[in-house]
Amino acid sequence: MQVPHPALLRFATDRLTASGMCPEFAKTVAETLVEGELLGHGTHGLALLPRYLQELERGQMAREGKWTVTSRAASVAERWDGNWLPGPVLVKAAIDRCVALASRQGMGAVAIARSHHIACLAAYLQAVTQRGLAVIIASSSPSNRQVAPHGAITGVYSPNPIAAGWPTGGDPVLLDVSMSITTSGLVSAMAAEGRSMPGAWLVDKDGQATDDATVIGSGSGALLPVGGQDHGHKGFALGLLVEMLTTGLAGHGRAEGTDRWGASVFVLVLDPAHFGGLEAFNLQAGWIAAACRGASVIDGMPAVRLPGERALARREENLHNGVALAPDLLAVLQKMGLGSEEEVSK
Repeated sequence: MQVPHPALLRFATDRLTASGMCPEFAKTVAETLVEGELLGHGTHGLALLPRYLQELERGQMAREGKWTVTSRAASVAERWDGNWLPGPVLVKAAIDRCVALASRQGMGAVAIARSHHIACLAAYLQAVTQRGLAVIIASSSPSNRQVAPHGAITGVYSPNPIAAGWPTGGDPVLLDVSMSITTSGLVSAMAAEGRSMPGAWLVDKDGQATDDATVIGSGSGALLPVGGQDHGHKGFALGLLVEMLTTGLAGHGRAEGTDRWGASVFVLVLDPAHFGGLEAFNLQAGWIAAACRGASVIDGMPAVRLPGERALARREENLHNGVALAPDLLAVLQKMGLGSEEEVSK
């Protein structure tokens, strides 16, 4: 079943406004969720909408309001208290602020405390790269303690994704990766469906790697860092790096012991024009992109694909043909009114 992109935007916006979110916020959140869906990030697209609506109903996500700028440093960096505003609202505002700072001084950074969930990090990248800029976004979830440090069997921190995008003179490079083997969203979805994970991506209470998605919910296991039990020291180190950029720079997170769903966020925008120049940047970035694509592969195997290449192709296909929603997600959204009010086509 394929749903036109504008129909999904209207549907998500209408549901958010019906739950009391101000129209401006609703539009921004809907755009971000649908953009994640367009790029193929199913667990961080419209699958989040029902939980966001629950958070609004419980008063855990602010329906309107303003963040607070609590500090500025040399007109390059700022720290915000997000006041539990919707994550997409805060991240897009932070990107706009960083772009303005970078255009004047080469870089701009914002650290955000007490943000609500920020959805799909990749959804924010292309809008920045289209302006000839590079962007890095990192996020941690202080209430999530599902990832085990390397060598441990209990969770301490969250999957801690980091995303980045930069121009190349052609298609941009867009990456969005968690510092754990997979996301909490996928583990929850697989556990709810009674399915095993694609690999032994978790560790149980006995220290054995397992594909049993239920070990986290039962409190008897944890997610493994990137690299698993073999090279997980690398993923653990990167997870700590994200903690430094997010909870560290925002000055708020795990030490407070919060159980409220949300995020500590770091946004950095760089303007190549203030360094070696955009033309030189694109020359270098374009060269390495072309060299990777042209690298030799085993006979019969596909060429090397750069980060974001498949997502951008999927986005264009979804914009042209409509978004092919997963059957279980489609059923949930139809119960919420999709199809009764919107045009849904096969």
